[in-house]
Amino acid sequence: MRILLVTHYYAPEYGAPQRRWSALVRRFVRAGHQVTVVAPVPHYPEGRPTRAHGREHRPGTVERGTWGEQILRTGYLPHRADILTRTADHMVAALDALRRASARFRRPGTRPDVIIATAPAIPSLLVGRVLAARWKVPLIAEMRDAWPDLVTHIGPVVAGEDVEPRRATPARRVASVLAGFAKQQVHHVVSDWQEGADRVVTTTALFADVLRARGIEKVDVVRNGTDLSRLGPAVRRPRSDHEELRVLYLGNMGRSQGLEMVVIAAARLAREGVPIQVRMIGHGVASADLAELAQRLDAPVTVGTRIPHREVGEQYDWADTVLVSLRDWEPFAWTIPSKLYELLATGRHVSAVVAGESADVVRAAGAGDVIRPGDLDGLAELWRRLAADRSGLSTGGAGRDWVALHADDDLLAEVYLEILAETVGDRAAPGGSAGPGVRAS
Repeated sequence: MRILLVTHYYAPEYGAPQRRWSALVRRFVRAGHQVTVVAPVPHYPEGRPTRAHGREHRPGTVERGTWGEQILRTGYLPHRADILTRTADHMVAALDALRRASARFRRPGTRPDVIIATAPAIPSLLVGRVLAARWKVPLIAEMRDAWPDLVTHIGPVVAGEDVEPRRATPARRVASVLAGFAKQQVHHVVSDWQEGADRVVTTTALFADVLRARGIEKVDVVRNGTDLSRLGPAVRRPRSDHEELRVLYLGNMGRSQGLEMVVIAAARLAREGVPIQVRMIGHGVASADLAELAQRLDAPVTVGTRIPHREVGEQYDWADTVLVSLRDWEPFAWTIPSKLYELLATGRHVSAVVAGESADVVRAAGAGDVIRPGDLDGLAELWRRLAADRSGLSTGGAGRDWVALHADDDLLAEVYLEILAETVGDRAAPGGSAGPGVRAS
């Protein structure tokens, strides 16, 4: 097959979407398929390219990717960490992707057999929808998170949106109303785009069920995963070469994670005399606030910046338990942080502050302990118990065994290729659909 992937995030950037698609594209090409990726010049997470990326990647160029794929680079908009400027960047990149892909595949004989548009960013779905309709090829809409539902939970998009009505100025009240209206419209539009795709791919079974309940018929699940060969052997027994309980959080530090509870729990335990040390490593809009909170509470917490992936193994070697955390927002019950699969693959004990399908996975894997989001007392009690009795950290490498059966990259690529082949076959069959979302009875 000739596969066109429309994405806002791609290598050499590193992050969850980039890692997922590097793993899948590598295996698609190895299986004999031609893959073209349409993606902006690398500028994640800083909002602008590094000096090296700025020299090596230019809008409009066609690059040869690591795995033999072609990468058509589009423009971008330098942005900050806020939602408004990031959304503007998504729109600029999407419009340029539409223009450049249309020109690149001007001749019918060169066009793809199937298009995958992956969100986030949401405007990538629009690019896929327009191109699929124009070229009369099937569209796969991939929803990596519970969009559009997350848009109503993601916090204020304008200054003052979260101010109480009695305290808000008239300008802030107007801004809040407009923001609420915008969120409703995004919810409606994205739902329409999902319904218009030939297939929708989600990363969790619960969100697939939510979409089916809304009348979207063809929904498939392809989990996020990990490459077991990149990680060392699983830890089979707790370490005893240090006194303190070592907790590691590695990943995004944004609004969604609710990590302030972690700092407060660590500070409480330290005041009790419980030996504990927490490391938070990553990036995000909440990182500076978390560092300030840790300092103010005199918590045994260090907040560090992103590290190269080659250094991740050292951090896992340091840790006794690895942390995954999400807020108590309903859409997060339908999602699984992609980092969770990597944490499971380390074989270490997982402190999981999650609900829904994420919690089900940790329990099914026998990989650690689950705490309800927002349960500060429960988290403190878990770490108090683990610090007193290290045998509770022993999982026997069960998480790694679970990943090998359910979330290994080789397995996921096979499943995805089956979905693509079936979708292309459905369109080519007599009586097949004439356009995205139009199906034979």
